[in-house]
Formats: sequence, C-alpha cells, structure tokens
Amino acid sequence: MGLVVVGLSGGVDSSVAAHILKQKGHHVIGLFMRNWVDDSVTLDDECPWIEDSNDALLVAEKLNIPFQVLDLSKEYQERIVDYMFSEYQSGRTPNPDILCNREIKFDIFLEAALDLGADYVATGHYVQKKTTEDGIHHLIAGTDKTKDQSYFLCQLNQQQLSKALFPIGNLHKSQVREIALGLDLVTATKKDSQGLCFIGKVSLPDFLQQKLKPQRGEIIEVEASWQGFESPQWGNQWELRPDSGKVVGSHNGAYYFTIGQRKGLFVGGKTLPLFVIALDVKKNIVYVGQGENHPGLYRPFLKILNSDIHWVDDKKRMNHGESRDYSVRIRYRQKLFGAKIEQTSKGLKILSNEPMKSVAPGQFASWYDGDELVGSGIIHS
Repeated sequence: MGLVVVGLSGGVDSSVAAHILKQKGHHVIGLFMRNWVDDSVTLDDECPWIEDSNDALLVAEKLNIPFQVLDLSKEYQERIVDYMFSEYQSGRTPNPDILCNREIKFDIFLEAALDLGADYVATGHYVQKKTTEDGIHHLIAGTDKTKDQSYFLCQLNQQQLSKALFPIGNLHKSQVREIALGLDLVTATKKDSQGLCFIGKVSLPDFLQQKLKPQRGEIIEVEASWQGFESPQWGNQWELRPDSGKVVGSHNGAYYFTIGQRKGLFVGGKTLPLFVIALDVKKNIVYVGQGENHPGLYRPFLKILNSDIHWVDDKKRMNHGESRDYSVRIRYRQKLFGAKIEQTSKGLKILSNEPMKSVAPGQFASWYDGDELVGSGIIHS
C-alpha cells in the first residue's frame, strides 16, 4: 500500500487520519512540524508547540507508528512570518494559513517526506481529492460542510495534490471524535487549535511590533466615502474620498488594523460603532465610518491581478474577455455567494450578486464549481 508520512499536529484530526491509513494497510510514519519556538507573543499560558508535540508522540505510541520531530522554524520564519510582516506593512491583510499549506506542509514538509521514501503525505484536513481518468486531481469540499477546509488548500497545484491524501475528508467531525474515543487517544476530546497556523492565539499588535514599530497617526471619520469612475481595464469602480472626512482620534500604526475592524479604535461619542473602511499606510491614516452598513465597508467588485491568479487545473484558465459563473468565498467558513468572474487584460474581476462587505487587499478569494474548488487568487482591491 506504500509509505505515507502523516503530519501529526497533536490534534484529533491528524491522529484519526493516521489511524485510518494504518487500517488500510499503509506503512505510516508520524512527523511533527516544529514551526514556531517563540512563545513571547502567544496568549496561552503554555507554549503550544510543546504540548502539541507531546500529544503527537503519545498518539504515535498508541498507534504503534514511528515518530519524528522536524524543525522547520527557519523556513517558517522566512516564508510565512516575514510574508506577514511585509503584507501588514503594506496595508494588506494576509492569510498565513493558506501560505502555510502551500509553502510549508505541501512544499518543505512534502520534500522531507519524499526524502524519507514516502509515496504520499497525509493531513487531517476536512477536504477530499478525486482523480479522474485523465490524471487530473480535483479538490473537493469536505463532506462535513461546517468543517470544510478546502479554502485553506486553495493554492495547491497538481504536483502537490498528486502526493496528498486526506483520510478524514469524507467524515464528519463527530465521527472523527467517536473514532478517537474508541481508540482512547489523548487527543480525542482536545479542542481544535485556534489562532495563527502553528503559532496559536496571539495579540496581533504585539506580534507585529517585533518588526513594525508603533507610529502615531490620525483616525479620520468619513461620511460620503466613495465616488465612481470608469476604468478601461476594470469598468466601473470606486475610490475613497479622504477630503470628506474629519479627525476623530489617533492610533499607533495603520498597519495594525484591517478593513472591517471594529475593536481597538478607542473612539467614543458616536451614535453607531466605528468600523475601519480604508488604510493609508504611507500617510499612516486609518479611515473609519459609522455603522456596519456604512457604504465604505462594501465593494461592488474585486480585482485579482494576473500574477496572483491560481487554477488548480490549469486547463480551466479563462481567456481574455471570457466570463463564468462561480460560487465564491473570501474567508474561511464564509457562506458561498454567487458571482460572475471575468478575465480582463489585467486580471480577474469578481462581480458578486450583492456588494461584498469588509474585504481587505491581501485576502484570498476562492471560487467553486459546485463542491469543487477550481481556483483562487490574492485580492488586489
């Protein structure tokens, strides 16, 4: 059945994934990725990676499979953490979990597994892979729609998918817990991890202040915030009118905020709560508007530049002037919404059936044909 290296994370999902593979007759090796060693910015009392590593070891012993710890902290710093700093410094909102899967789990980790002689790597993601007769690997949403993690894998390519197995993708979370309880695994009732991939819960300003130092700036409230104009590449679009605003407070750095953010502004005396609607990191200005229905929170369409478009199956790439109807998601667990995607000379244009709320440049949009994730891209604006 071949050798499979399982990314044992110390959670219940990867634990059961390893068990299922062993039951199917695979030779299984458990490999724990040590990607983060600095607990100075985490909000947990314990250093999360130590506890997770110990739990992964106990699972491996229970399942009677070999176990190793792989230190990828240097690569994680270079490919994920430095990317986060760069994106926030540019006023964009990154998704490190998506990059972690593309750059760490299914790149550096995959290479290490192949060096061990593995035929495949496996993870505990709630997602499915189907391979058709033409040899194309399709990324399908997990059976448990409340736990579907296809969005986090939206940047994987055909080579990466060819070596990937997702043993629990056809199960519901309750079934996974039941299997783990039946095996008396230490992870059976363990809570799902939260926060940044492999780091845990963090105070984002404290985390960013490792490199992005506090810098005093203005908070400007905007009322009539958007004006329309015509673009030859993108059609009708909107831009911020900063001259219509007034200073209502101050902040310690525009790059500590994201579009749609409500908490952390510390500006009182308003009829409705304030929300961040735009950032200018060059001038160090945070633009805000009153109320969750403020027009500045909404976008009539999104842009993805050609250089940031990714198709799981490159044969589905669109030609200039072509458009297709897809279901779109711009954040994890968000309900899919209908949209038309057009290929322009500069990139993709996503036009939703309804205006899209609290979308930040740097986030990933993914689009689906039914349950199949067919492409993704980094939102430019």
